[in-house]
Amino acid sequence: MPESVIKRAVGARPLLMAAAALCPALVLLPARAQAEGTPAGAQIQNVARATYDRPDGTPTSVDSNAVVLTVDELLDVTVSWADPADVGTAAGATAQLLRFTVTNGGNGTERYALSTVETGGGDDFNPAVTSIILDTNGNGAYDPGVDTVYVAGTNDPELDADASIGVFVLSTIAAGATDGQRGRIDLNAAAVTGTGAPGASFAGQGQGGGDAVVGATGAQAEDDGYYVVAGATLTFVKSASVLDPYNGTTITPGAIVTYTLTATVGGTGSLANLRVSDPIPAETTYEAGSITLDGTPLTDAADGDAGRLNGSDIEVALGTVAGGTAHVISFKVKID
Repeated sequence: MPESVIKRAVGARPLLMAAAALCPALVLLPARAQAEGTPAGAQIQNVARATYDRPDGTPTSVDSNAVVLTVDELLDVTVSWADPADVGTAAGATAQLLRFTVTNGGNGTERYALSTVETGGGDDFNPAVTSIILDTNGNGAYDPGVDTVYVAGTNDPELDADASIGVFVLSTIAAGATDGQRGRIDLNAAAVTGTGAPGASFAGQGQGGGDAVVGATGAQAEDDGYYVVAGATLTFVKSASVLDPYNGTTITPGAIVTYTLTATVGGTGSLANLRVSDPIPAETTYEAGSITLDGTPLTDAADGDAGRLNGSDIEVALGTVAGGTAHVISFKVKID
């Protein structure tokens, strides 16, 4: 018997053991290592041999009939949420994206019907699914106009054994959702050939002409992904303190006014490209080099730090500021 046949005879182990008993020289080889198992439709062949000596001492052998088994198709699938954490969003936002991976865990090529569940529970609001997108180019990023909009029954993804496909779920976030609330979407994938209890069989519907047998997952799987409303608010307060030439607080010519600007970001989200600017008031003269950010002096020039004097305005670029963060900016002017 060819070694390649013996290697693939995973399901015919009793036959091989019987053959080994009849022929001690027969060596059992390990099964082929393959993540998805022996391919559906593969034929497992086995012939046993018996040997004996005739009365005249002549060695003789007799082969048994060949036993040929066709491997059935195993129907299995997994779905996994692919985002590393809850996806930040905002109330009323559209085209918000969750990422999933669908993997064929069976041993044959199979198509999968996709669907979503918006009311799975365990969340604070129900996002409204607008479309399911297939990651056509497999780059893990949603590319509008390149990736394919999924239409049930029309372009169900067909996966080879052990193959995966990325799936994007686009949703609209509830307008009434508030900061910190979570919304859940479930993605479901089901084998088009059929689903059911593990061990259920679909006669003759397997790849290669065998049966299709439902595996441990029931030939369907589901996983949930979450959005989180990451709202951010800005509180901006300005104050002034005065030191006059007499070490007092009278607002007189020559007095130095220190303006303090406090920008506080609240909520769980962040604000991008946050910038603070303040014009130098009329009847005053800016005190050169007096801009500070959180107590650290900044230069007046447009250089590598966050501050500058831009004409008659002071400007400080704070960049992206996360909720729960406050920045304090100050500068000085002299009353003319």
